Amino acid sequence: MKLLLTLLLSLQILALNPGDNAPDFTLLGDLGKPVSLKDFRGKKVILEWYNHGCPFVRKHYDSSNMQETQKLAKEKGFVWLSINSSNIDKQGYLPDAAFAHDRLKYEKSNAQAMLIDTDGKVGRLYNAKTTPEIFIISDAGKILYMGAIDSIASADKDDIKNAQNYAKSAINDLSLGAQVGTRKTKPYGCSIKY
Repeated sequence: MKLLLTLLLSLQILALNPGDNAPDFTLLGDLGKPVSLKDFRGKKVILEWYNHGCPFVRKHYDSSNMQETQKLAKEKGFVWLSINSSNIDKQGYLPDAAFAHDRLKYEKSNAQAMLIDTDGKVGRLYNAKTTPEIFIISDAGKILYMGAIDSIASADKDDIKNAQNYAKSAINDLSLGAQVGTRKTKPYGCSIKY
């Protein structure tokens, strides 16, 4: 029992929170070249966990809500990186860079890159649990927001119009030089297929 309690406490200590340093990583991008978080130091970066087979991801892409959010981020000078942590033979698995690039084009995504995290190392580093899940990182490498893309945890596209888009709100807050109003929310969606 004491060992279990110690283990649980250590996991809480390792959990990321807004204000923490965003862990650096390097992953293979959809253009076949490595992409590192540190490459974007000095810019605000948004990480989006992605799985094309997830109905919650489909909700946001098929309605163009994700692409519109990505476009706003790009217009405001943010870098958007989509990350796929699906393991081999799991839902949403991306077998190679060319497939990842085709998914980016198919989705009409405004992300700068689709990154392949097949072994789940980066997903686990961020303790990412769902697709979609969003992390916003400051130009100094601090986590500013983490959690759900919006406030209604459903796979129904009709709910988007009534939801607060947390990612858009954070982008707008930061673009005005303000603090992010809502810094952490409970992510929802499909479990990441580690």
